[in-house]
Amino acid sequence: MMEGIIAKYKPITLEEMSGIKLMNRIDTKFVTSVPRLLLLLEMARDSYRVQETGGLRVIPYSTLYFDTSDLKMFTTHHNGILPRQKVRVRSYVASHLDFLEVKTKNNHRRTRKKRIGLDAYDASKVSLRPGIAEPGVSDFLAQRLGVPAASLVPQLENSFNRITLVNNDRTERLTIDTSLKFHNRTSGCDCDLTGLAIIELKRDGRAHSPVLEMLRQLRIKPQGFSKYCMGTAFTRPDAKTNRLKPRMRLVDRLLKKDSVKQEKIIK
Repeated sequence: MMEGIIAKYKPITLEEMSGIKLMNRIDTKFVTSVPRLLLLLEMARDSYRVQETGGLRVIPYSTLYFDTSDLKMFTTHHNGILPRQKVRVRSYVASHLDFLEVKTKNNHRRTRKKRIGLDAYDASKVSLRPGIAEPGVSDFLAQRLGVPAASLVPQLENSFNRITLVNNDRTERLTIDTSLKFHNRTSGCDCDLTGLAIIELKRDGRAHSPVLEMLRQLRIKPQGFSKYCMGTAFTRPDAKTNRLKPRMRLVDRLLKKDSVKQEKIIK
């Protein structure tokens, strides 16, 4: 159903997307169920275009997150400490491109992402340890990491599908992630959140946002959702999860709703 709705959208290419500069950017996340997402996609069709890459509009991604053996990065995020960092390999499955990324949120709550391409990435063998990592990786990490690269080990894998929408005025981007699945390399536990949809709105704070009113009509409220933290919380029984429990309960409630009727949502 989702691909059928997306097929009705007008496309926008990567080249056109590159010209969109959000100078006064505001990022907001929303969490909902797939049935409610389908209603949103129908409502947004005339106001948005969909990114198309290589003929695909629903793009598969996978990610491998690194952390220390005692989950220092996870715990720092859980406790709301700033500055904080995440280290991951993001893989664009369809195009066979892999990037090592370091995301840093500073004391002003601004997030900056730096990345380097990987030429011979193998998720089963990857290492960030100096002398073992791909050429250039050690220097890249040494310049940006607040912890020794040698202390980082692969912790959590995920996979998901992404749809990217751009409004007709090109003042915002909307990424929509579905089919989210996790595998924890330490615990061996898996978690399937296939019925969940993670929406992130990146917009120019000075411009009108068409989707915000649609989200309000559908009762989809802003909600923080870190894939690394939530995936770890659901797959590591020994991880600290006190502050994440309200979001974990929300996810459980959303996944129990197999269908949503439009007349019950839109007044």
